[in-house]
This record gives sequence, structure tokens and C-alpha cells, in this order.
Amino acid sequence: MADGQTTLSEMKKLMADFVAERNWEQFHDPKNLSACIAIEAAELMEHFQWTHSDALGEIKSDAAKMGEVTEEVADVFAYLLSFATIMNIDLSEALRDKMVKNAKKYPADKYYGKFRL
Repeated sequence: MADGQTTLSEMKKLMADFVAERNWEQFHDPKNLSACIAIEAAELMEHFQWTHSDALGEIKSDAAKMGEVTEEVADVFAYLLSFATIMNIDLSEALRDKMVKNAKKYPADKYYGKFRL
């Protein structure tokens, strides 16, 4: 199912079921999961290491490379879902709250088209 037909709750359950079926809850504490998120994010970054911004389109048009990038994104997401589950973080609420803070910190009228003032 695609993003438009899947809820975060369904994704969290998918991960929780996968972990439970393997009795991995014992290893999935916040420290280990946060490390896993960072490690997988670094693996994602490796796909773009030494790539100039003007060459990023080549990655998007290469099915094999996109497959690898997609797998790394899935790894980051999977660990993030597990982390949020064990820490009782509502991801939708957390993102909405953070975007409200970001909107105040970076008002569009001052930051439009800029990354710093």
C-alpha cells in the first residue's frame, strides 16, 4: 500500500510485530535504537558522498541506485518507528508541534528563498 493509504499506526504495528516475532524487544531500547537511526542515516548519506548537487538527477534516474537509497530510507524509517513506539511518541503530533515552532523561528516572510538572514 502507498503512503496515501497507510497510517503511521499501521507502520508502527508492522515494525512492532516484526520485532516481537523475533523476540528483539530486549535489544530495542532507546539508546540502541537511536544509534541505529544514526548509523542507517549515515549509510544513506554514503550514497551521496562526493556527489555534486548538479549530479543528483543521475541517482534518481538509476534504478539500482534508487533501490539502494530507498532501502536505506526504509531502514531509517523502521528504526524511527520502533523508537517512537517504545518512547510513546506520537509522530504526527510531534511533527505538527515542531512545524509550529519552526514557523515561529523561521517566518516565511523573512526566510523565503533563504537559509539564513
